[in-house]
Amino acid sequence: MRSLILDAARSIFLEKGYEQTSIRNIAERIEYSPGTIYLYFKEKDDIFHALHEEGFSRMLEQMQPLQFVSDPFERLKAMGRVYMEFAKNNKDFYDLMFIMQAPMKMEKNDEWVMGDRTLGYLKQVISECMATGRFQGRDVNFLSFTIWASLHGMCALYCRERCQAYHDEHIEHTALLNGGFQNFVDMLEKL
Repeated sequence: MRSLILDAARSIFLEKGYEQTSIRNIAERIEYSPGTIYLYFKEKDDIFHALHEEGFSRMLEQMQPLQFVSDPFERLKAMGRVYMEFAKNNKDFYDLMFIMQAPMKMEKNDEWVMGDRTLGYLKQVISECMATGRFQGRDVNFLSFTIWASLHGMCALYCRERCQAYHDEHIEHTALLNGGFQNFVDMLEKL
């Protein structure tokens, strides 16, 4: 039942946006009473938070094999590729996790375990890169923000179909995303 609720909620959030989604909408979609949803979730924020956690859990699961990549810079590049593949293959989760504006009450969901773990993993790998002599003189927080923001920008443009701005060049959108990522990696190598 919990999965049924979350699947319906994800669909409605994407169709209507956060503000226009209600417990009643979700209940109607799964053909149960709103009371049934309240057995699993106190309110809409809890459902949205559960979707965030699920999305980050899926992303981290895809990054787990990278822990065996011994060179931290190679691991960092591979993490970027996994992040982009996640965005391409999970546009719905990516939208909910990073794009959709949702004024959630943070005091209710002050533990963003999977999101914090994902960001922590990025900072850890950057720190390991620094220990090997890369990114000297850089701050881990600023650099992790720059890396995340750069990848997010490319993924958001792709997921929201803004790559169509390049229609005159006849570049396939996935090729544009991959080429953009390679240019970004080339810049990182020079830091």
